[in-house]
Order: sequence, then structure tokens, then C-alpha cells
Amino acid sequence: MTATARAGLLTRGLRLEYLTVGWNIAEGLIAVGAGIAAGSIALIGFGVDSFVETISGGVLIWRLSAEARGNLDEEAVERTEERAERLVGVAFLLLAAYVAFEAVRSLINLEEPHASPVGIALTALSIAVMLWLARAKRRTGEALDSRALVADAQQTYACWYLSIVTLAGLALNALLGWWWADPVAALGIAVLLVREGLEVLRGEDED
Repeated sequence: MTATARAGLLTRGLRLEYLTVGWNIAEGLIAVGAGIAAGSIALIGFGVDSFVETISGGVLIWRLSAEARGNLDEEAVERTEERAERLVGVAFLLLAAYVAFEAVRSLINLEEPHASPVGIALTALSIAVMLWLARAKRRTGEALDSRALVADAQQTYACWYLSIVTLAGLALNALLGWWWADPVAALGIAVLLVREGLEVLRGEDED
């Protein structure tokens, strides 16, 4: 690969990561706000997950920027990635515990969330955005032979799954009045968060 071609791929990777971080921040703010307004634990968990994902995106931006400037310090990159992976992995597990606890509490107390048109629209849009971002980051990461970017693409695929599960719970509650679908969807989110957190921590251990 020529230096010019690699520079172009690095620029593309950076643009994708900036878009990912920007989207996750906006998505998180809207989802948490809408979740609180509707009393939807699934939507709140979905929103907080978006904030956690920004940590990984921030590390990728730093890494790709360093290489693009030509002052990449491999040891510094490894140390930063290890710390970030540990933080992200633990954050996923803590978030999973919170979401699971609140979901079970909602089911026991028969707490019925309100319908959230904003949440439905947001998660439906997120399904399309996350799938596009995941595929684009994977292709760019493979072209750059960047394990970090490919791994980040996997996390974006996980966000796509979370969007589908959250939308299902919100839609069933709004359209059919199945209030329990929201906390059940939250439990599904908790399972996905545990799996994602463990994968991140295991990846760190393997390195």
C-alpha cells in the first residue's frame, strides 16, 4: 500500500470515528432524556451505553490521529488501549447490573412505562446508522490492517443489536400496550452488555 493510499484510509477512519462519537453523544442525550420522561429503563440503558461507546471512539481518534501525524508511539498506544479497554469493559458490566436490577424491579412493581415516540424514532434511525458505521469501519480497518478499528467496528455492531432490542420493547409497549416488553427488552440489553463487556476484557487479557 502506498503512503498516499494509507493516508486516505486514515482520514476516512478518523471521519468515521468522529461521526461515531458525535452520534453517540447526541443519541445518548436524547435517549436518556426520553427514557426518563417515559419511565423506560430500556431506553435509559440504551442511552447510557451510547456514552460508554464514546470512550472507545475517543481512543481510536487519538490513535489514528497520531499515525496520521507520523508520531505514533506504539508503547503509548498499547498502554492507552489497555486502560481504555479495561474501563469500557468494567463500565459495560456495571451498566448491565444497573439495567438488570431496574428491569426486575419494574416487573415486580408492575411499573408501566409511557409510550415514547421519540425513543421509537431514535432507535429506528440508530439501526440504520449503526449498521452503516459498523460496515464502513470494518472495511476501513481491514484495509489498514488495524485490529483496533476492526474491534471498534464489532462494538458498533453490538450497538446495532441493542438498537433492535430496544426498538422491539418500545414498539410492543406503544402499539400493543405490552408494558412488560420494555423491562424484558432491558433484560435483553443487560445480557448483550455483559457479553460485550466480557469480550472486551478477554480481548485485553489475550493481548
